Amino acid sequence: MRSSLIQLFLFAISGVFGFVVDTAVLYALAPLMGPFYARILSFLAAVFTTWLVNRTLAFRNRTSELSKKSEFTRYLLLMLIGGLINYAAYSALVVYSPLVRHYLVLGVAAGSLAGMVVNYLSSRFLIYRFPSS
Repeated sequence: MRSSLIQLFLFAISGVFGFVVDTAVLYALAPLMGPFYARILSFLAAVFTTWLVNRTLAFRNRTSELSKKSEFTRYLLLMLIGGLINYAAYSALVVYSPLVRHYLVLGVAAGSLAGMVVNYLSSRFLIYRFPSS
C-alpha cells in the first residue's frame, strides 16, 4: 500500500513537469495556431516529458519489458485516452468560460486533473506492470 501511494505521488510529480511543459508550449504556440491546435502539440510535448520522468521516477521499480520505442508508442496511445478527457475538459472551459479563455493555464490544469486518473491506471496496469528484476 505504501509503495503504491509513493508511486502515485511520484506520478503526480511527473504530471507537474508535464503541466509546465504543456503550458509553456501552449503559450508559445497559441498566438500562432490558436488555443485548440496549439493544445494538441502542447499535449504531445507533455506526454513525451511525462514518459521520460515516469519511467525513471514513478515506475523505476517496474518495467514494461518493451524496447524504449515500443514502450513510448504504447504510452502515447494510452495517454491519448486520458488526453481525450483532458482535451474535452480544456475545450469546454475555453468555449464557455471567458476567464479560462483569458487564462488558458486554468483550462490546462482542469484538463490535466481530469485525465490524470485514467493516465495513472493505464500506466500502472497496462505499461509498467512487471516488477524490475
